[in-house]
Amino acid sequence: MINQTSSQYDSAITKCRNIFIKKNKDYGTSWRVMRLSSITDQIFIKAQRLKTIELKGEQKIGDDEISEYIGIVNYCVIGLIQLELKESTEMELQTELLTTLYDKYILLTKSLMEEKNHDYGEAWRDMRVSTFTDMILMRLLRIKQIEDSHGKTIMSEGVDANLQDMINYSVFALIRLAEKN
Repeated sequence: MINQTSSQYDSAITKCRNIFIKKNKDYGTSWRVMRLSSITDQIFIKAQRLKTIELKGEQKIGDDEISEYIGIVNYCVIGLIQLELKESTEMELQTELLTTLYDKYILLTKSLMEEKNHDYGEAWRDMRVSTFTDMILMRLLRIKQIEDSHGKTIMSEGVDANLQDMINYSVFALIRLAEKN
């Protein structure tokens, strides 16, 4: 099952990465002007929309759940890149550097998933997709608390770990949604 998870993970990430690269061709790295708190809010908007759709059972805007989870993955990667480049004033990143950074953070995040998956025995496969949405929202509230504390934590993981967890929850949701179809 672990090999299946790895291949499903890679498939979901390939979709996310392709969209990320295409949007970069359209918009460049205009997101470099965003503060981490604004990125957090963008992720929050997507996660809150998912929760609203899950609760109401209907939607009025065409973007489906899959698009929103892909958006969460990509905004989380943007957040990780911004954390790394926070001292840089360079606004436009070359595509080669951008894809290298994207791949770096996805590789680190997938490795984290594999370690946790080993210890938790793929428990995520028995979870509801709506739980992934709630877990993402919880992580967002944690990040907001860390941001409000100016990045200081006493015992907790930092923003980067929470962004990685949200990527993994989103990928799990994408896998589960793909299995439904």
